[in-house]
Amino acid sequence: MAAQAGLANSKGTALPELAGEVRYVARQPILDLQGRVHGYDLLFRNAPEVMLHRDAELAVQTMLDNEVIFGLERLTNGLPAFITCTAEALTENSVLVLSPALTVLGVPASLETGPRLVEACQALKTRGFRLALDDFAWQDSPHPLLNQADYVRLDFARFREAEKQQISKAASNSVVMVAQKVETYQDHRKACSMGFTLFQGDYFCHPVLLKKRKVPANGRAHFEIVRELYHDPIDIGKVSELVRRDASLTYRLLRLVNSPIYSIYREVRSVESAITVLGESTFRRVVSLAVLSELNGDQPAAILHMALVRARFCELAACKFGPDAGEQYLLGMLSLLPAMLGVPMEEIVPILPLRGQICEALAGTMNPERKLLAWLEFHEHGDWEACDRIVTAYKLDSKLLVQCYIEAVSWAEQPATA
Repeated sequence: MAAQAGLANSKGTALPELAGEVRYVARQPILDLQGRVHGYDLLFRNAPEVMLHRDAELAVQTMLDNEVIFGLERLTNGLPAFITCTAEALTENSVLVLSPALTVLGVPASLETGPRLVEACQALKTRGFRLALDDFAWQDSPHPLLNQADYVRLDFARFREAEKQQISKAASNSVVMVAQKVETYQDHRKACSMGFTLFQGDYFCHPVLLKKRKVPANGRAHFEIVRELYHDPIDIGKVSELVRRDASLTYRLLRLVNSPIYSIYREVRSVESAITVLGESTFRRVVSLAVLSELNGDQPAAILHMALVRARFCELAACKFGPDAGEQYLLGMLSLLPAMLGVPMEEIVPILPLRGQICEALAGTMNPERKLLAWLEFHEHGDWEACDRIVTAYKLDSKLLVQCYIEAVSWAEQPATA
């Protein structure tokens, strides 16, 4: 995905034009009060090996080619995309290649807001775009664009209660306050009490973990099912019996199999017939999704989506870089078990039916089995330098990794809606 000259990174710094074919993008979910995904913040970056053009005119001509090449819908599944822009992107109308219905244009609060920028933002609003003031902090006088903003994004740790009253007076009645850098559930509770209604950060992946809590009994049974799934060939009788022991899991499985996604023209009523109709490869995926959904329980669906992206990414990348694809799929899928179960990984790893090196990778050891997952974890946070270090250390290919990520995002959204 392209990093644009007219776009900016998460700190509001302009990104120069991308001359090569490798494009980087990371997406970070923005959740509402119910834990549902409201939209995605898209972070862009140039490929590390390309020469950067510094000609501003050329940069404007080539900006936003990410939308032309990939399309926002593929990355956000039709939800709003928050894209931080530079002044040039807004005043030169370069953002008009984006869909107003899908795009929230981020205006860094640090930008000099002269009449030209204000007029440009007003014109974009009339075209249907929404505006977000990024990295906002209250000053002595209201920001010139505050009454035009649909969203105000703030670092909640630096936010003061008095600011809320001032923002409410100066902003439009419909302004939505987004708390950024919400890293723990304690942060989330505090942000809720301060009046925020949207939240961005890793808090949903880091619930309060109880050291003395054990993995639920049905969780152990699910791990046994996952192990049996990745035997080749599948022992149909054994897997069917394991799945049938769990009524909730059986329901999830049959609901997924009978959904329009799999285009099956006759109703499937048993685990055995699901295997026969779907085939082993697809059956593995459907049961894996059912198990993952069951493990996630009442946690935010964003965790499930992220686990599916990780699983598919690790599987795709493994096919290109050598590790066992089945093991890598499990590694990615199970990497968010602590967030799903509320149990520390050190309590989970000993009962997982996986090879020792994979268990070590899940526990955080930086071994060769963990290289793809580690790259993705850094990529999720837009830590491009850390991504580069892994690429160099393990002789990977950035272009192929980015392609795997884009495909994994697209793939994960499809079954997750079943």
